[in-house]
Amino acid sequence: MIIMLFKKLSDVSKAEMQGLLSRESGLADVGETVSAVLADVREKGDAAVREYTKKFDKVDFTDFEVSEEEFEEAISGIDAELLEHLKTAASNIKAFHEAQLPEKTWFMELKPGVVLGQKATPLESVGAYAPGGRASYPSTVLMTVIPARVAGVEQVIVCTPPRSDGSVHPLTLAAAKVAGADRVFKLGGVQAVGAMAYGTESVPKVDKIVGPGNVFVTAAKMQVRDVAEIDFPAGPSEVLIIADESADAVMVASDIIAQAEHDPNAVSVLVTTSEALAKAVSEEVRVQAKQTARGEIVKVSLENAAILTESSLEKCIDFSNKFAPEHLEIIVSDEDFVLDRIKNAGSIFVGAYAPVPVGDYASGTNHVLPTAGYARVYSGLNINHFMKYSTIQKISKSGLESLKESVIALAEEEGLKAHADAIRARFGWKPSK
Repeated sequence: MIIMLFKKLSDVSKAEMQGLLSRESGLADVGETVSAVLADVREKGDAAVREYTKKFDKVDFTDFEVSEEEFEEAISGIDAELLEHLKTAASNIKAFHEAQLPEKTWFMELKPGVVLGQKATPLESVGAYAPGGRASYPSTVLMTVIPARVAGVEQVIVCTPPRSDGSVHPLTLAAAKVAGADRVFKLGGVQAVGAMAYGTESVPKVDKIVGPGNVFVTAAKMQVRDVAEIDFPAGPSEVLIIADESADAVMVASDIIAQAEHDPNAVSVLVTTSEALAKAVSEEVRVQAKQTARGEIVKVSLENAAILTESSLEKCIDFSNKFAPEHLEIIVSDEDFVLDRIKNAGSIFVGAYAPVPVGDYASGTNHVLPTAGYARVYSGLNINHFMKYSTIQKISKSGLESLKESVIALAEEEGLKAHADAIRARFGWKPSK
């Protein structure tokens, strides 16, 4: 039986609305377990990583790193046409992120003698996490490694869970090569995050960890922020679709099913001004769910789905901004009216021919995005996640003189007399003996 919330938005109960908007992450439930694993990895290094890989992935490694021979064997077995598709996706991702590059150094003259500027510098090392488990995600390798390379990061490593035979999916390894990763490690879960954050005998410590993962990976990323920065919390995937009577029910339903096949915890929401569309999509979802390959996952995921109707696009937009979806599809006759009013969304897909999967793989935009409402405060993965910015001041004596009185007055008001004296010293002041 397929279960989904199907109501007018105005009839949704307070509890139902809270459930839709909160999308509980479950981080608190796994916090203690994650802390214990991280502590072991920090203290014991490779030994702990090996122990937890054997426990959770059922693989006993002596060497975690993917060898050059493994790369060659994997890539030689990939269909040539599939490899070209991977390279097409990589090329588009590279082009989009190159367009995001900031001006490396710039200056402005605030006033005579006062020149201010900014210098952009890439991070020195980044660790990219690519999930495994239910499926392999070579696309995530492209999405995390390519922007880092475009930004100029010196060292980029990848951690991805091993398969039951101890190998990594060949296309994932091909993606790592195409994207330009320096090293790849057959590690997943909390132990992989800990290894990248603290460093072990085999795995180098990195400055920042990026990439999505399950609740354990996300909790681990949140807990290592004292030693390695992260991109943002990323939980189960989600889509919200704003549609009107112009939308095609088959297309909309296919997007809901596509979202649902990600994970049993994936979330799919349609909010529409058309009751006829809502009913048609509901029926079409039932039909497609029976035919889809990952039917068992879809069946469970659809328990998190909702089809909601509203009286106006403005109210649909208001709900979307409160929901702050990871993926937002806009399928309406007046697309710009909706797009202009969106405030909170990880990635926005405009029009009937811009479904989420095109951004997942090959359009060029990044698919590593904030979930669970974090789009209210976080941006999706982009060039700026791999850069740091230093401000610059070039100030002459005359320039400082024009700012002198303001600095001295404010410093003394804050009780920081030495700050004021540091200014005075440049205009003849000397400490009394």
